[in-house]
Amino acid sequence: MLDLGQLNDPQREAVTHGDGPLLVLAGAGSGKTRVLTHRIAHLLETERARPEEILAVTFTNKAAREMRERLEILLGGEQPGLTVGTFHSTCARWLRRFAGRIGLPNSFAIYDDSDSLALCRRALQDLEIPDDVVAPRALRSFLDHAKNQAIDLREQAEESNRGEAIARAALRYEVLLERAGALDFGSLITSVVRLLARDSEIRRRFQQRFQHVLVDEYQDINHAQYLLIDAIAQRTGNLCVVGDDDQSIYGFRGASVRAILEFERDRPDAHTVRLEQNYRSTGNILAAAGAVIERNAGRHGKRLWTENGDGNKVTLAVFPDDRAEARWVASEVERAIRSGRSPNAIAVFYRTNAQSRVLEEEFVRRGVRYVLVGGVRFYDRKEIKDVLAYLRLLTNPRDDVSLLRVINVPTRGIGATTQKTLSAVAREQGRPIADLLDSLVDGSETFGLARGSAKRVATFWKMMSELREAAGKSSLSDVVSSVLHDLDAPYPRDRA
Repeated sequence: MLDLGQLNDPQREAVTHGDGPLLVLAGAGSGKTRVLTHRIAHLLETERARPEEILAVTFTNKAAREMRERLEILLGGEQPGLTVGTFHSTCARWLRRFAGRIGLPNSFAIYDDSDSLALCRRALQDLEIPDDVVAPRALRSFLDHAKNQAIDLREQAEESNRGEAIARAALRYEVLLERAGALDFGSLITSVVRLLARDSEIRRRFQQRFQHVLVDEYQDINHAQYLLIDAIAQRTGNLCVVGDDDQSIYGFRGASVRAILEFERDRPDAHTVRLEQNYRSTGNILAAAGAVIERNAGRHGKRLWTENGDGNKVTLAVFPDDRAEARWVASEVERAIRSGRSPNAIAVFYRTNAQSRVLEEEFVRRGVRYVLVGGVRFYDRKEIKDVLAYLRLLTNPRDDVSLLRVINVPTRGIGATTQKTLSAVAREQGRPIADLLDSLVDGSETFGLARGSAKRVATFWKMMSELREAAGKSSLSDVVSSVLHDLDAPYPRDRA
């Protein structure tokens, strides 16, 4: 039996709300995840919905994992059929099922930021557009903005001061993406939006299946995500969104706080609940934060309070530059350690990675030992991305970005000139590079490559064919072991 006695009154009101749109304005530390998970559990326990009729989406894998773990505790185990995940992972799963409806292979690759940037460079090179006209990062930013806002690329180009050049490059990027049988992160969302808009049968199936839609961190959704949620929840109107308009900080990623500010306008029958009791902070911290936030224009308005007491006063320090700031931070850390505070209980937060350098230099100068949390993420390491590129190429030979990444890793004498020649021929013939390599292997074409170069490329492609054949008969761990072995990685062959 679900225990609602541990909830405060506004939390309980949100959890037990009936049908129709629900806006939960949740201040920092006010228990929004508790409300979301308890509401899902309550819907299931009261039999207002079956697990497969509930869709809950959030923004990070960590948040999605926490929601699933809490639900398992509340419900006594995993609930098969319940959809809880991030926007991107959920859309990726749907597209694996319905890829054919929009002309994609089921084995489509998903390009991360570095893959997308590499494809931007290739698109610009194909069109011979120099970096001083359109830089690769500018093209990627242009594409990200268009997809986040679900704007047609041509329409977006008309608003750019680069006009025709960036429009051509963006359209070329999309051609290369489609030819590779791949999607970037933005396309994961827009592809499902397009699928629901154009395919009435699929739209009807989604709307009939998901009777209740719940969205976490609603203040951070972009327009494409808004269209996705709106399309799915349109039939029942059972849309519960939880967010805090005072914490919308991802405008640079396409997020629009308008979605949460205009929720009640879009849905006049919406019920609104404010979660204002903070369980995390002390009174002085809330008072200082509230004094700043209340001056924001365009907000719903709420006043956080706590039973935790006033606590220590907040110290505000202003410095002429970053080095003066670093000296003060380091001296405060030294003072805390001298007073008996354990170094393990001290944390220094900074907004961007670029700010860590002066802080580290000051700690080193003073002999203060520290641990830097973060750095290069596991999946961003070169060796990991190389292995992933091999695996993607095994499942999708049309993936030119992965192919060009690994064709000379480890070094096998296939240099930049050979790669440029293959890319140019593929561009001229409108084919993926894999088609050319098939012809090199069977000896029907050389594409102007020197005999030695053609032989080395063919040897590489034969190796990939052998790996692909073996992969169809092996476990994933064995496939990874084979890839590592062929990379001459320092791992035993019998380990993943």
